[in-house]
Amino acid sequence: MLAYNGSFAQTYFWRTKQQQEIDYLEEEDGKIKAFEFKWNPNKAAAKCPDSFLKAYQNPEFKVITPRNVDEFLL
Repeated sequence: MLAYNGSFAQTYFWRTKQQQEIDYLEEEDGKIKAFEFKWNPNKAAAKCPDSFLKAYQNPEFKVITPRNVDEFLL
């Protein structure tokens, strides 16, 4: 999808020794987008780990569920 859209974003995941994690990251032009994937739509209120917010300035954070996966993919 990134290549199709002409994006040169680098992709990562993030995990600490304390088992805090973010499922998927995209970094492009110094901007970070963080995504957490939840199968259960009732868990859409997940929040970004504080340690991630302290380490990276102003990341965009979204929780992706079956209800909004189309928005993520398109």
